[in-house]
Amino acid sequence: MKKVFAIMVSAILLLTCLAGCGASGATLEQVQKAGKLTIATSPDFPPFESLGEGGKVEGIEIDILNIICEKLDVELEINQMDFDSVLPGVTAGKYNVGVSGISVTPKRQKNALFTDPYCLAAQAIVVLKDSAIQTKADLTGKKIAVQTGTTAESFCMENNYNISAFTANNDAQSALLTGKVDAWVIDDLTAADMVKAYNAANGEQLVILSEALTTEPYAFAFCFGSETLVEEINKIIADLLADGTVAAIFEKYEAPYTAPNN
Repeated sequence: MKKVFAIMVSAILLLTCLAGCGASGATLEQVQKAGKLTIATSPDFPPFESLGEGGKVEGIEIDILNIICEKLDVELEINQMDFDSVLPGVTAGKYNVGVSGISVTPKRQKNALFTDPYCLAAQAIVVLKDSAIQTKADLTGKKIAVQTGTTAESFCMENNYNISAFTANNDAQSALLTGKVDAWVIDDLTAADMVKAYNAANGEQLVILSEALTTEPYAFAFCFGSETLVEEINKIIADLLADGTVAAIFEKYEAPYTAPNN
């Protein structure tokens, strides 16, 4: 799912961390002294992040982070950018946290520090109504739309699928609707949100297949050196999972919730 580095971004990111990412990570004391937690996000991933009224960034992860900031007694500062700039910006020490429905993968864990997961998500296959593609096996030989820098892109590349990568999911969706691709692979909750919105306005044109490609944990990404900050945030996340707060936030956005296996 969301989201993995493209090959060139991975190389740049690794060099950045080797050059001193640990020295750039913010500690709990530094964040509390600054009075703010700065996040990097790409707000084109509903229901996790999207632009609401007046261009305000909102969504599941923003709600969770607002609670975390309240408990840390700091303000939340949101910085918007394309997704493929989120993780490099965090590992370079420009922002404290990267959030955009980020999946935890072994490759990413070599370059960034992650909190404990707060949910599990799946990678969905979206097709046009009446498409001949009915299962994952049917993707062989087909052209697939993915978002640049995501684990959808990585999975498809590693399995030798023919892909077209787009900076934004809206463009990937348009490629499917206009017949430029045969399928669109995207995180399941975002797929549900975007497909529901499109079909409500245009009729039942898009379908999400029942078979998912993978199940992956979502978490928040930090630069190495932020261990004390992550440790404190992990305590808060554990409490929010235990008392049902995270599940309630998903319910608020009418999104299905799968608890992580922490």
